[in-house]
Amino acid sequence: MSSAKKACICAICVALCYGLPMAFHSLSLGSALSPMHLPILLCGLVCGWHYGAICGIAGPVLSSLLSSMPPAIKLIYMVPELCVYGLTCGLLMKLIRTGRSWADLYLSLIPALLLGRIAGGIARALFYLFTAQGYSMAIWASGYLVGGIPAIILHLIVLPPLILALTQSRIIPARYPKVKRTAP
Repeated sequence: MSSAKKACICAICVALCYGLPMAFHSLSLGSALSPMHLPILLCGLVCGWHYGAICGIAGPVLSSLLSSMPPAIKLIYMVPELCVYGLTCGLLMKLIRTGRSWADLYLSLIPALLLGRIAGGIARALFYLFTAQGYSMAIWASGYLVGGIPAIILHLIVLPPLILALTQSRIIPARYPKVKRTAP
């Protein structure tokens, strides 16, 4: 895929970081399903780690500037989390080659979702070191991990079929192109 096409897809994903949360929040589903994570993960999986990391930084910052969602103070821990999402799933998609697109997608998504949550938790803990509020592993595990389970399930259900649909429609190239066999 050309750099121009990757840049366009990245720009669309950054724009979706603004639009999707607004749609989900209007249905009171925003906090539970983390809609901003979807386009960032999509960008990393489709365009690679460079673009995924850029989308993970630019998406929440742009959304915060245009809509105050997320609030600017939350960017302190959301940006590291989302940047790690885009970076990790892009890197893993580059490195993992099982021969099956579905397996590659899940083997890239699951560690990225966990590492992103860990990065967000570390950033949040560092933030709370400088405030009067306390922060512990129990708060992180209950709020960030357990509270994020619906969003993680959504990401694992939606993203692989979406990427395979984009591949079948030839919007993005096939990961494992089928080789045409010729008669001997």
